[in-house]
Amino acid sequence: MAGPHISITELPPRVQELLHDLPNGEEIVIDSKDGPVAIVRASDRPKPGISEAIARLEERERELGHPLRMGADFADDLEEIIANRKPRDTSKWD
Repeated sequence: MAGPHISITELPPRVQELLHDLPNGEEIVIDSKDGPVAIVRASDRPKPGISEAIARLEERERELGHPLRMGADFADDLEEIIANRKPRDTSKWD
């Protein structure tokens, strides 16, 4: 599975972003002027659960020194989604 190719000079500033967004099993090929020098492949790491997500948000609040708040537009969108929910059709599951 070939993924995006990046220059070796791009790696240090972008490494966290690239590795964080890399889906399981995907690859990044690191190139130099002489061709590929490395392949970074995402491990099959488990997705974080709700407890981990809450812990990350609480840590971010401590870093910022104030509670995180939902933006008004997001809150409005979420309310609209909830108001327009339809019952799940499970008839095709059998």
